[in-house]
Amino acid sequence: MNRFFFIKINAKFISLAFFILFLFSCASPTVKKENYNQANQPGAVLQLYLSELENTPESIQTKLNAYKGPSSVQKRIKAFKSEIESLYLSGILELGLPQESSPNAVDITKLSTGEATALFALFPIDTAKWMNLVSRHSNLNKNQIYEAAITAGLDPSVVFLASASGFSDSVTPLINSIGLVFYGQDEYSTTSVQFKLASDTEWKKGLDLTWEPIYGAFAGSIVYLEADAVYDIHVTISDSTGNAEEYSFQQKTNPDTPPIDPNKIYYLSEIYSGGQLDLEALNIEGSEDGYAKIIGDGQIIQADDEVLSAVNIGSQEYIMLENLTIRGGQRYGIFAKKTHHIWIKGCDVAEYGRVAVDMRNNIAYSSTTNNSPINYDSGIYLERSGVAVIEECEVHSPNLGANSWVYGHPKGPNALQVWAYHPEEQYRGQMIVRNNRFYGSQDHRFNDVIEGRKNFERTGGFVRDSAIYGNYLAYANDDLIEIDGGQQNVLVYDNEMTQGYAGISIAPNMLGPSYIFHNHIYDLGDETGKEWTAIKAGGLIAKPAGRTYIYENFIDVERNGIAASGVNGDTTFWVTTQNNVFLTKKTGYSVGYCIFDKEKYIGSSSTNDICYNRNTMDARYEFNLDNVIEHPYSDDLSYIEELEASDDKLLTVSSEFIIPNITISSEESDLQAPNSPTLDAETHWNLDADEHTHSPFSNQLKYGDTTIEDENSVVLTGNNWTKFEVDFEVTSETVLELALYIEGWPEIVGVGFETDNGVSRGRVARFFGTQDWGINATEHYDKSNPTISFPIGEYVQGQIKYLVLTLDNDDVRKSKNKDKATFKNILLRQHGVDEDPLLSELENSKVEIRLIR
Repeated sequence: MNRFFFIKINAKFISLAFFILFLFSCASPTVKKENYNQANQPGAVLQLYLSELENTPESIQTKLNAYKGPSSVQKRIKAFKSEIESLYLSGILELGLPQESSPNAVDITKLSTGEATALFALFPIDTAKWMNLVSRHSNLNKNQIYEAAITAGLDPSVVFLASASGFSDSVTPLINSIGLVFYGQDEYSTTSVQFKLASDTEWKKGLDLTWEPIYGAFAGSIVYLEADAVYDIHVTISDSTGNAEEYSFQQKTNPDTPPIDPNKIYYLSEIYSGGQLDLEALNIEGSEDGYAKIIGDGQIIQADDEVLSAVNIGSQEYIMLENLTIRGGQRYGIFAKKTHHIWIKGCDVAEYGRVAVDMRNNIAYSSTTNNSPINYDSGIYLERSGVAVIEECEVHSPNLGANSWVYGHPKGPNALQVWAYHPEEQYRGQMIVRNNRFYGSQDHRFNDVIEGRKNFERTGGFVRDSAIYGNYLAYANDDLIEIDGGQQNVLVYDNEMTQGYAGISIAPNMLGPSYIFHNHIYDLGDETGKEWTAIKAGGLIAKPAGRTYIYENFIDVERNGIAASGVNGDTTFWVTTQNNVFLTKKTGYSVGYCIFDKEKYIGSSSTNDICYNRNTMDARYEFNLDNVIEHPYSDDLSYIEELEASDDKLLTVSSEFIIPNITISSEESDLQAPNSPTLDAETHWNLDADEHTHSPFSNQLKYGDTTIEDENSVVLTGNNWTKFEVDFEVTSETVLELALYIEGWPEIVGVGFETDNGVSRGRVARFFGTQDWGINATEHYDKSNPTISFPIGEYVQGQIKYLVLTLDNDDVRKSKNKDKATFKNILLRQHGVDEDPLLSELENSKVEIRLIR
């Protein structure tokens, strides 16, 4: 296979070449560019630069004065010239070069405060490393080190806490993921993660934890977990000598719905009579034992521009808003400040924010005397608030549209604004934004669709342990998603994004890792049709220092897949990409690249990505090419055209490139895919509720509803038996698997296997209930772990015509019956058959993986 990488040659490139060849004057020795490949920070650049000129007669000061490289290095030379000289001569500067193992010992006992300041400034990514070395091995006291760190511009919260024992390890559950952080670690160690449902016997491999250089930790996430389920987790951290620390523990994921205080359920019509809905004024809030819940029942909340927001949560805690229609509010549709445990579900928010009274160069102002443009008006704004869920909402049609980049940085409204830095650490981050539709229109766009505040601060944006997934986001004149700032264990996945100047902004990532996977980003462009990049990064040196993992996304744009945006003039970024599809079209300097990285940061890599530019008909990178492993089909035009045309977006990969806990094989996904009710008909059968006709069973439906939530979920309410017409055979080896969620105390909850429309006591497996009836399978159900595996073949055999879902409750009057049963992922398999289709696929050299769920 031929490999072609297109790098634009222009005056800047030629100037750089002449700088390398003729660094000082005709008498200066040649400095080889390739010797800078190890340089990942200003201090490393200077160490290599000075060592290359070791034998030239000029003084170190003269050599530093003659340096003409990146401005970030020049600024540090100007500030610390004498300190750089002494650090180089003592061998301390060399400790900053990337190492495969712990570096040789160097005496730093005589380190001065000025030299310590220089080290912190020269190696901004390695805060924890240098803080640890200086604290333990120099003669500087605590106040001197503090002074040096602050002078160098370090975050005060990092000082001293970044070394061995400043923070406690953390395990943070969300609904479908768990974040892990282990402090006091050594960057030369290796890690492994395993996890499983507590009820399972076989372990699954998780993503390895990643080194976090600011606080000296290993961090990472376990994803695609079941809600409200207990998991066993085992983490191993092995140092360079082979010594290992083992961590084994259990953690339960958060439930899909919050607990509700039955005495604090409010219907909107009972508490609202017009204007602003002010929960603070009404003194409505819940507690840890149960949320207060406000339910929309038809009335529209309509506020005028005299109140800040249409709905004011304020600092009230444990609040759930459900099915509210919200209009108006001077700045916000929904507003909360310095609170936690907020759940917003199924709300429709529109017509909020200020209107333009004065236009200056196409920028909107709220009055002729106001000098601040209209900006940051939000459908939902959670200010300095954490532990929240926003799901199944629609936010659209703000009163004002944002300006485009033609008139400067876009200013205007957003759909959702997040600043998750709660005053108390335990409530920071932990934001879940899932299954929403946030959208503008072609000529009436958001600034950003999802926007974070305090972008250039580690305490800004989502901060930590948050997840944005399953959303449709469209029509922005700037970013569709912005997670700038603190990003530790922030997840962006399974989203559909279109019509923005940029897709996802991670510039800067000030605390990682963050993860971007299984997103579909396509047809970008602001209102003028201009776009920049699907993923925007930058600021690694200026605002250090987080790493972002970009896995298995399908990106189809005209300009760039991943590209930089300057953060205080710094375009450096740190990404690890794998199994993505990057399709671009434009050509020219700075456009049409799969990855456009002018700094070519040594820590970044691209592995097994398909990179294809439609005009050049080949791969197009501006990147550190030593760290690129191309996908073998990157040059296969027919394969790429087929991939583009397919709705499934299945990428063929070698098994060596499977990403633990991320990769979804085509077969595994088909267990939940519409129109695919069967996986290996000889050994597996799963209920696709959309594909099978259902109706009341026998005369057992007294009242209640049967709701098909999706192809794998059926919800029964009332006193309700529902049958699905099926055609399969149960053998003595057949095992029934499902997830079962029960609310209330019904008499019988179970699954029946019937040959006709008559009730047969010996053919219904009862998993829960107060009535002793049917096959007693209650020991297989545990409310804290709803996953069930039951050997139905030991009790029922033969051809089955109806699968019957049962929610029986004869002893409760209809008006008092609030019982509900949700049956999910009903699967029949033969005992002893491999339960994980991906494992069998891995026996082959190649598998098809699903990029879009």
